[in-house]
This record gives sequence, structure tokens and C-alpha cells, in this order.
Amino acid sequence: MYMTPQAHHGSRLRIGGVTSVLLLAACASTPPVPTASLQAARQAISVAELAEAGRYSPAELGEARIKLASADTAVSEQKMTMGERLAEESRAEAEFASAKAADVKAKAVNDEMRRSNDTLIEEMQRSSGAKQ
Repeated sequence: MYMTPQAHHGSRLRIGGVTSVLLLAACASTPPVPTASLQAARQAISVAELAEAGRYSPAELGEARIKLASADTAVSEQKMTMGERLAEESRAEAEFASAKAADVKAKAVNDEMRRSNDTLIEEMQRSSGAKQ
């Protein structure tokens, strides 16, 4: 079947119009609720609390909590992209708080071991000096 140039042009316009409408509809839809990101942030905060981050890295844990609250607010305001970003930042901050708490505790253990070793060395030197 032969189409005139005008008919062919008209069908292209209809196809282009339909495509444009579909693209606009796809862009206009709200992204899904970032449930996984919010759960990951909550889990990371719980892990940080168990690691005593509130004692050893309170600023970082506090920041994680603030960002999670902001993420929840963004989601309730239908700002899903912002909510997801804030939830991911909250998770990262909580993980940093956990790592920092572990680092502080490890340094304390190392310092205690160093003091114990120094005490043992002193005792050994005293003992060997008393025998001579």
C-alpha cells in the first residue's frame, strides 16, 4: 500500500505524539518508596548502638539519626529521591559511627596491653637484678 508524503508525515507525527505522552507519563510518576534504604539505615543505626557508638562516636550516631528522620520526612512529603539519598547517607554515617567506636575500643585494648607488657618487663628486670 502506497502512502502519500502527507499521510506518511501524519502517521509519524501521531507515533511521535504517542511516544512523547508515554515518556512524559513515565517521568511524571513518583519513584517508589525507598523501603530497602530506610530499613538498611535503621539496621545500621541499631548495629551502631550495639557497638556503643553512642559512647564512643556520639556525633556520628546523632548525625545518622538526624538524616534518618529527614529521610522519613522526605518520604512522607512524597520526595522519594531525596528520601532515598538521605537514608543512604544515614546508613553510611551509622556505619562510620560503628567503625569509629570499634577503632576507639581497639586502641584502648592496645594501650592496656602495652601497659601490661611494660609492667611485665619492669618486673622481669627487677627479678633478674635481685638474683645477681
